[in-house]
Amino acid sequence: MNRSVDRILTTHTGSLPRPDDLADMLFAKESGELADRAALDQRVRKAVGEIVRKQVQAGVDVVNDGEMGKIGYSTYVKDRLSGFGDETTRRASLSAADMAEYPEFTQRAFMGRKVPPMKRPSCNGPIAYRDREALERELDDFKAALVGAGAAEAFLSAASPGVIAQFLGNTYYPSHEAYIAALADAMKVEYDAIHRAGFVLQLDCPDLAMSRHIQFASASTAEFRKVAELHVAALNHAVRDIPPDRIRLHLCWGNYEGPHHRDIALGKIIDVVFKSRAAAISYEAANPRHEHEFEVFRDFKLPAGRILIPGVIDSTNNFIEHPGVVAMRLRNLANIVGRENVIAGTDCGFATFAGFSRVVPSIAWAKLGALAEGARLASRTLWSGDLSL
Repeated sequence: MNRSVDRILTTHTGSLPRPDDLADMLFAKESGELADRAALDQRVRKAVGEIVRKQVQAGVDVVNDGEMGKIGYSTYVKDRLSGFGDETTRRASLSAADMAEYPEFTQRAFMGRKVPPMKRPSCNGPIAYRDREALERELDDFKAALVGAGAAEAFLSAASPGVIAQFLGNTYYPSHEAYIAALADAMKVEYDAIHRAGFVLQLDCPDLAMSRHIQFASASTAEFRKVAELHVAALNHAVRDIPPDRIRLHLCWGNYEGPHHRDIALGKIIDVVFKSRAAAISYEAANPRHEHEFEVFRDFKLPAGRILIPGVIDSTNNFIEHPGVVAMRLRNLANIVGRENVIAGTDCGFATFAGFSRVVPSIAWAKLGALAEGARLASRTLWSGDLSL
C-alpha cells in the first residue's frame, strides 16, 4: 500500500455517483424487470472506465471502480451468496436511535423524496459463495479501466460480515456468532480474489461504529465492544491469507445527515478496530460530530506500520469545503501521528446505495477537487514549512 512519502496522497471511501441511466438499469435488475442483462454489463463496464478517468482528473491518487455495478455497498452480496431466499423488499430506512429521538427531523428529511425499493432478504439457508462470474466481471472491468488511466494505486471495496448481518437479517443460523462466522467463511472468496487481482482490499465495516446506535442500541458500551471484537476476529479469519499492507478498513457512524448524538465515540472503539489486520483505517473526521476526534491520537499511540485515512470531506452535504479547511484537518492529524501515516479521504461514499444521495453529482466532484487541492496545501506546509495558503 502506498504511503505519503513526499506528499499527502488522496483517496475516497468507495461509492461515487452513478449515471442516471445506469441507476435505472440497476433498479430494473433489482426488481426483476431487466430486459437485457448484456446491456447492463456493457453499461457498467463503460461507467467504470468513465469513473476511473474522472477520479484521476479530479486529483485522486488511489482510485476504485466507484461501485458502479453494485446496487448498494452492503446488500449486493445477496446476489453473490446462497442462503438468502426470503425475497422481502423493504424501504431503505435509517432505524437509528438518534433519529428516533427526533422524529420530526426524520419526517422532514424524507419529505417528498422517492426512496428506491431495496431488496434486503434474510438468510434462510446455508451461506456459500455462488456467483463468481459477477465477481470476476467486476475485477475485469476495473482492470480494463485502469489501463493508461495514470492512477497511483487501486482499491476495491467488499462488505464485511458485520455490515452484511446488519442489513440482511438471519433466520437460519442459531446465533449471531454462527451467522457472522458463516458470512466470514463465504466472503473470504471475494476478499482473496480482490487481493489476487492486484488491488488493495477495502473492508467496509460500519458495523464497528454505526451498529452501536442501530442494531445494538440497547447494549452497553462494554457489551457492544464484545460484539465489535467478535466481528473483528471473524474478519481477521477471513483475510488471514492477505498481507496487512494490502488491506484497508472503512469505519463510519452512518452516511446520513442526522443528529448523530448517539454515535459511540472513536476513543471507545479505536483499540478494537486496530485489532484488525488492516494496515490502514478510513474513518469519518470531517463532520461536526467527529471532526474533533483527531485528538484521540494524542493519547492512543498509532501502532507501528499503520496508516490513517481521515475523512476531510463531508459526504452528506452540498458544501464544497474550502481547500484551506481540508489542509487544516490534515495538518491537525499529521502533526500528531506523522505526515507519512496520513492519506486524505472522504467521510463516506457519495452514493452508498444507487439513486440515494443528498450530494449533487457535480458538487461531489467539486468536493473531490477541493480534497486534492487541500492535500496539496497541507503537503506544502508539512514538507516545506510554507504556511501560506
